[in-house]
Amino acid sequence: MYARRRRAYFLLMGGCLFLFVSAWSFVRLWSVEAAVAMCVVAMVIPPVAAMIANRRGPDDRWWDDPSGDPKSDEWWDELDGKRRRGD
Repeated sequence: MYARRRRAYFLLMGGCLFLFVSAWSFVRLWSVEAAVAMCVVAMVIPPVAAMIANRRGPDDRWWDDPSGDPKSDEWWDELDGKRRRGD
């Protein structure tokens, strides 16, 4: 699951770099407007790539899942207000 997300991240970031470099290397020779448009598209890709790379998968353990240590889980539940000490 991590390899798939990492691969998607690097593909998106590689596409971003390709768009940016090609826009100012040779596309600007034909059309400055197209080069600017390519840079605007390249500007949107990094946040999308970060969201994809940090997305929680269906099998991922999340920060609020039980750890398996009953004393620690009880302590965190009490802090979060999920379970009171007297209950």
